[in-house]
Amino acid sequence: MLRYIATRFVVWVPSVLLVMLGVYALAYFGAGDPIKLIFLRAPGDVAYNPERIEAIRESAGLNRPFLVQFGSYIWNLLHGNFGNSLSSGRSVWAMISAAAPVSFKLALCSVILTAVVAIPLGLIAALNQNTRTDYAILGSALFLWAIPAYVAGPMLMVMLIMILPGSAVPYGWGGIFDVRIILPLLVLSFQPIALIVRQTRAAVIEVLSEDFVRTARAKGVPEVIVALRHILRPVLTPVVTQLGLIMITIVNGAIFVELVFGLPGLGRLTVQALTNTDYPVILAITLIGSFLVMISNLLVDVLYPLLDPRANDTRRSR
Repeated sequence: MLRYIATRFVVWVPSVLLVMLGVYALAYFGAGDPIKLIFLRAPGDVAYNPERIEAIRESAGLNRPFLVQFGSYIWNLLHGNFGNSLSSGRSVWAMISAAAPVSFKLALCSVILTAVVAIPLGLIAALNQNTRTDYAILGSALFLWAIPAYVAGPMLMVMLIMILPGSAVPYGWGGIFDVRIILPLLVLSFQPIALIVRQTRAAVIEVLSEDFVRTARAKGVPEVIVALRHILRPVLTPVVTQLGLIMITIVNGAIFVELVFGLPGLGRLTVQALTNTDYPVILAITLIGSFLVMISNLLVDVLYPLLDPRANDTRRSR
């Protein structure tokens, strides 16, 4: 297992470099000079001082060739230096360190909520296939999947104020045990819950036709025991494989959720960096997002043999 994990990390290195090269190329050749845009936002006629703009660009190293700048950036990354923000001058690592815990805690809670809610609902829907219960659960899942986060967030806030006129708007961050996290957590979990409900239902329906399930029922094993002991474990195998896709959905949804509810996480920092054309911050967030998805996929690969021993035999045969 350790050798397999080490091999995956070796394979990730060129993948991460390609991602960073693509993002860096978009920033370098894309429209908008960050230094000039900073001056254009400043009051007065300071924006019309080309000598000063060029001097700042030279001091930031932005006047060098593309490959030289990219190589310098990678070299600084290897030494733990993410650079400084072009708009505020703060250390990018300090900005990331302050915002990342908020996003990670919110994402972890979303994954837990998704597993606790979606897997039982998918199991219930499959055991009651083609009934009103099944149609209600599937219809709700499709409804949740169709609502984007930037629509669900404001809609739930308006509904909360209409139902409870004296309640405060859930805006800001007070930790994972603060009541203000409930609405952002629900909005962030809508699409993952819909995805896992459908995946669980399909997996359970497939397992129900297996011989060991029919044998257990023929022996008179209670339905609850059949569901928990004979059906749930093989069902978890394809469900766990969706963890990487869930993390991508959560990362994308966090951008809108954190902006709507005023959460000081990576999503809100991403929007601010894009608005200010702050390329060092954008590159750092892209790198973290890439690692997050890769770590999720690695976690899936590690858990897969534990749920299905046949996968471990296949890996050894390779």
